[in-house]
Amino acid sequence: MFTVKEIATPTGILQYRTERYTGISCRISPERLKRNLDNAHPVPETGEGCPFCRENIFSSTPTFSDGTRLIRGESVTFPNLYPFGETHVVTVITCNHAVGEFSFTQIAEALQGQVESLRHSEGYTSINWNFLPSAGASLVHPHMQGLSDCQPSPIMRKYLFAHDRHFQECGRNYWDDVLEQERASDRYLFGDEIIWSAHAVPLGEREIRGIMPISTISGLDSYTDLLAEGILEIIAIYRKLGTRAFNMSIFFDKAGRGQKISAFCSLISRINPNQKSTSDSAFMERLHLEPVVMTLPEELGKFYREEKKK
Repeated sequence: MFTVKEIATPTGILQYRTERYTGISCRISPERLKRNLDNAHPVPETGEGCPFCRENIFSSTPTFSDGTRLIRGESVTFPNLYPFGETHVVTVITCNHAVGEFSFTQIAEALQGQVESLRHSEGYTSINWNFLPSAGASLVHPHMQGLSDCQPSPIMRKYLFAHDRHFQECGRNYWDDVLEQERASDRYLFGDEIIWSAHAVPLGEREIRGIMPISTISGLDSYTDLLAEGILEIIAIYRKLGTRAFNMSIFFDKAGRGQKISAFCSLISRINPNQKSTSDSAFMERLHLEPVVMTLPEELGKFYREEKKK
């Protein structure tokens, strides 16, 4: 009734589980239990002990197979120590632990680091960002996360299906019709090459999407600066509306497919009255529509049986 695909990671295992008939899926990364993410802990006001601060980053983070990390300006990119993707990289955006305002250069260079580290990955790629604990960030220090998997996450599966069905029924490209509709709607915000609009059926509070004239991550080289400008504009909108925390995901098609879909960047603002709490809902749950779980169901069954024996 369900399928399991298991892969080995540098620190353990990662499982992809999918219900055969519903298509509902999740990822299980038991190694992430070692991070004690389910225990209450105060958010430090300073960067003391932060693994992403400059005094720690080159000793506390892993390297790529050649022993290096990617450095672009302030940004530093390296493999995720607790991955939940076949390829999973982290880009620390800034030297500073806490950031009041991001600069164009900081965002652009972080995106460049993500692109370079993911360029040769075979699969459906995404660039993601949880900003602040109420958006699911386990570390306050600003960082992006890049993923690439052979199987698409649920949101991408839905758009692959929508693209094919729309073409069969209407004989037109799905994304061309979406762009035409958004440009003419009250939802349109700004942009010409990248069209930014308030998404008509939002996945979260104040979802804004930027639809790009590219399909795969290799095409982002030409649009990194324009995308960075758009992301900063959306962050500014959220702050004017009184929220600072947000999630962001940029979705790309798999290279080599015949029917390509448009890459798009999606952001949602997050609201949490307790700014020091860490949400268990982050970019995977909110934008990819696929939860990341730490406990294997079989281990939970084993725990229950052992406790009943006591």
